[in-house]
Parts: sequence; C-alpha cells; structure tokens
Amino acid sequence: MCTNIVYEWLRTLQLSQYAESFVDNGYDDLEVCKQIGEPDLDAIGVAVPQHRRRIHEAVRRLREADETAAGLYFTLEPVP
Repeated sequence: MCTNIVYEWLRTLQLSQYAESFVDNGYDDLEVCKQIGEPDLDAIGVAVPQHRRRIHEAVRRLREADETAAGLYFTLEPVP
C-alpha cells in the first residue's frame, strides 16, 4: 500500500482504492493531480461517475487553494 500525499488525499475523498493506480500512472504528487482530466481518469481506471465527480471537485478545490495561496507572503526566520 502506498503511503504518500496522494494516498492521504484519496483517503479523505474515500477513494483510497485508486491510490495504487494513481501512483502507477504517474500521479504521485498533488501538483500533478491538479492536471487530471477525463482521459486521465480513464487511464487510471476510475469508471464510477460519482467517483469521477468527487475527484474533479477535489481537483477544483486544490486549484482554488493554489490561487488563494499565491497572494500570501511569508518569511522563515531561524529559531533562536
């Protein structure tokens, strides 16, 4: 079983059964997952319409989070 960020993401979507297929198809990082489209879901083997919708909605939320975070600025300071 894979234990990476994509697995955790799919687990929160209650779709962890697809984790191995995601990783096997190169979707081993959320940045890559943000690019998922219909042909990708076909290749991964996501055939259930509700699962496809759930993944598309989650991808939309990932993209929105990026847009929100793009306006944030922070600096790291050494701990004394």
